[in-house]
Amino acid sequence: MFQLETGAATNFGKLSRRDWLRVGFLGLGGLTLGDLARLQAQGVAQSRDTAVLLLFAHGGPSHLETYDLKPDAPDDIRGPYLPIQSNVNGIQVCEHLPKHAQTAHRFSLIRSCTHDEADHFAGHRRFLSGYGQLKQGTGAESYYPQVGAVANRYLRATQPGLPTALSVGGVVVNGPDYASGISEGFYNGIHRVPIVQRSLPDASLRVDARRFDDRLALQRGFDTMRRDLDTRGSMALMDAYEQRALDVLTNGATRRAFDLSQEDPRIRERYGRDGQELLVARRLVEAGVRFVSVCDRGNGPGSAAHNWDDHAVNWDMFTAMDARMPRYDHVVTTLIDDLFERGLAEKVLLIVTGEFGRTPRLERMNGRIGRDHWPSAMSILVSGGGMRMGQVIGATTRNGERPRERPLDPHDILATIYHHLGIDHTYQHTDPTGRPIPLARGEVIRELY
Repeated sequence: MFQLETGAATNFGKLSRRDWLRVGFLGLGGLTLGDLARLQAQGVAQSRDTAVLLLFAHGGPSHLETYDLKPDAPDDIRGPYLPIQSNVNGIQVCEHLPKHAQTAHRFSLIRSCTHDEADHFAGHRRFLSGYGQLKQGTGAESYYPQVGAVANRYLRATQPGLPTALSVGGVVVNGPDYASGISEGFYNGIHRVPIVQRSLPDASLRVDARRFDDRLALQRGFDTMRRDLDTRGSMALMDAYEQRALDVLTNGATRRAFDLSQEDPRIRERYGRDGQELLVARRLVEAGVRFVSVCDRGNGPGSAAHNWDDHAVNWDMFTAMDARMPRYDHVVTTLIDDLFERGLAEKVLLIVTGEFGRTPRLERMNGRIGRDHWPSAMSILVSGGGMRMGQVIGATTRNGERPRERPLDPHDILATIYHHLGIDHTYQHTDPTGRPIPLARGEVIRELY
């Protein structure tokens, strides 16, 4: 594998074209400028200053304990929490989300999303690509391109030198290369979204053709590499495509976006230690990156939970909720308020979701309470994007089993995301068999417009 790190500049004269193309996916998603112009001329992708920020709560948050409480349900259905009224008539949230209640005018809730994949990573695939099919030879990867890879293929960052799409932290399996929305599916691997690893409290970067780490070492490598390339005249040997790909790695725009020392200390303090990845994500979309995903780990002080997979066999759900809710409440609403206060609410669409909801019926084991996987009903928070805020879209049945009105599919969520980004969601890309497949089979959610 090609690696760029401190001292690696001397290897650049030996890189093959294949190596440069593997680097190149960070910049243009594998499309030349001509390809992009052609797609724009066809109306597939429009040139817009918009972005999507996906906060993905891996494990599947319980809708019944967050955004769709059922206080009148039987004891074996409802949890111990009560809903509280927000500052918007008709929007109620969990009593452990008081900051959400104060910020409800700046988000909308979708309570009626439903699909058919109850396994975690099939749920990832279904929600983030529209389809649940597994890519052969992988343990969890999607056969169909996920939303970040689609953005990486059809769009460019709105500022030169920045990558189109990134995933900030949030590796959600015991492997180095998996995070929400990044899988390229049947696209070429150059469309895969790179994962940026961070060590709090300071952002760090590294590049090894897929991810970044160790910002300070990388910066020294950048400086050395540029001097070496210019001295040896290697830049002149690259075509425009390769130079642009290299610019993504060496341009100061990416490094500046990650440099939290340039952020107002009051803003850093406002986000808090638990919100630094979201602050980096906000800086990235503000700078011109078009798609950023961040993983919410579902942890909290005094809790064994490390994600939102609240089975009783894993841990006690209510102990986990008590621990994680104050942190989750704070970081989500801080990000929402920051986007609005900085004038980014038209440009940036924030989606807060997991892969599915949890079973209406409580499960009990060894004195612990939990809920199982439940894709038939889930809640999603949507904020910004120039859309209509302060509303609830859809409703579930009395016990939260399934949609009672306005059922929505992940394809509808994806259609809305692509519409915001300027990508025609009806555009048909072809899989390896030559079969045309639309990017999303759903419709833009009309209530948001």
